Amino acid sequence: MILALILGFITFFCAGALMFNSGYLISRAASLPENILLIYIPIVLTRAFGIGRPVFRYVERLVSHNWVLKMTSNLRVKLYDSLEQDAIFFKQNHRTGDILGLLSEDINHIQNLYLRTIFPTIIAWILYGFIIIGLGYFSPFFALAMLILLGIVVFLLPLWSVIVNGARQEQQKQMKNNLYSDLTDNVLGVSDWIFSQRGQDYVNHHETSEAKLWDVTRKIQKFQRERNLILQLIFGIITLALLLWTSQIFSGNHGGAANWIAAFVLSVFPLIDAFAPLPAAAQETNIYKDSIENLNALPAINQPIIEFPKLHYPITLAVEDVHYQYPGSSKEVLVGIDLKLAPGDKIAILGRSGSGKSTLANLIRGDLLATQGKITLNNVETHQFGDTISQYLGVIHQTPYLFHTTLANNLRIGRETAVDNELWSVLERVGLKNLVEKLPDKLETMVDEAGLRFSGGERQRLALARILLQEVPIILLDEPTVGLDPVTEQQLINTFFKELQDKTIIWITHHLQGIEAMDQVVFIEDGELAMQGTPNELNKSNEHYQKLKRIDNGNI
Repeated sequence: MILALILGFITFFCAGALMFNSGYLISRAASLPENILLIYIPIVLTRAFGIGRPVFRYVERLVSHNWVLKMTSNLRVKLYDSLEQDAIFFKQNHRTGDILGLLSEDINHIQNLYLRTIFPTIIAWILYGFIIIGLGYFSPFFALAMLILLGIVVFLLPLWSVIVNGARQEQQKQMKNNLYSDLTDNVLGVSDWIFSQRGQDYVNHHETSEAKLWDVTRKIQKFQRERNLILQLIFGIITLALLLWTSQIFSGNHGGAANWIAAFVLSVFPLIDAFAPLPAAAQETNIYKDSIENLNALPAINQPIIEFPKLHYPITLAVEDVHYQYPGSSKEVLVGIDLKLAPGDKIAILGRSGSGKSTLANLIRGDLLATQGKITLNNVETHQFGDTISQYLGVIHQTPYLFHTTLANNLRIGRETAVDNELWSVLERVGLKNLVEKLPDKLETMVDEAGLRFSGGERQRLALARILLQEVPIILLDEPTVGLDPVTEQQLINTFFKELQDKTIIWITHHLQGIEAMDQVVFIEDGELAMQGTPNELNKSNEHYQKLKRIDNGNI
């Protein structure tokens, strides 16, 4: 940072010195020089300062931008880490539009804080002091006059901009953030506007918000034009004052000191670039302050555990008297859940929406910590494993995500070291080998964003292939067949249980197709275990299960 400031000062010094030296050279060359060195030395200096200005400017940009980008990169990492550790409650605690506003505005504001405000302001202050001291060597009175005139540019105009336009820019930023939030929320809920036949109402509302934003923007632009006019007038006054002063100081000396008149006057113009941006940069400080507060308000990042537990096979999963209550809620989502799965056991967990199935899945994965009771793998609580839980527990979600990269890379998410032969092997096991062989580039075929070129069933089979590469003992199937037609669903279920027959399976589902492959079935209702047993036992003795079975088969 200090190096960037020094380089910035040298850049403007070279610019001023170039014009100063050029003005002297032009005047001196018009008169008869007593010695050739009086012309030759200014020519050499002109070349030196002419080369030095762009070189120092370029190096200053490299140094300052490198430092600032590293700093803002760390801020982005902090933002992502803060939100990632809160991922389970992301939608509960944050609005998507707010996060987009933070990403698109606040971090960029921090970047601009240094590049457009702090660096230029400090460099201008250094130049200001250097100029006043230098003029004081020739005339203390004129130095005092320049102290006042340049002080208006360096201090008074920026302060005026902060007071008047800073408030408007803060208002503009808030309006933009509100537009981000409203637009995001309403795009995500566009079906509600359409179904309620209020689409035009939203368009009118959005246009009104944009009109208000544009009105504030016009006021900001008008103030900037007026301020820039005043700024140029002050520099004009400084130039005329410098011309008059040098004319008086060096009058009557046509062959010598009079050559300095053009040197002093021309040196003013490159310094305008140093002082002119200060008012515009200063008015944004209110926005920067707000952005700093937003970033500092992010939740603290929990320090990761250095050493995670390591387990020895076989692995037993135990759910012991688990209760869970979401923060801020007065109702328990899960109440006294007890389950035990020996190696190779297969259990289906059923329940209507909101019964607590997904919460139990999050607890099993270690993403949540039970408010009472515990969930353990070989007597070690699952939340203690952190990310290493993936060494023991694999998950297939409702909508497995495929990334915009090669098919091979998507499969190697299961195991990065897997070779091509292993990839073909798991593809054959999940029934996709023939499909992939027909693709133009086979394993190197690029997958569209989110894997849209594959059907729902094919994406689930690719997710299963990842799990097979992962080689974990416990598999959590989180309603993987939702949205599939009955034939595809049954085929996928058969493939799952065939390829995972030696694994411990926890199958969260909403209906009973394929349930006979399970060793145990539990039904969660209002956070409690409403029934539990083998499929045969429940089918013979439990009227509720029999009713669910009839409904699932379409016999109500």
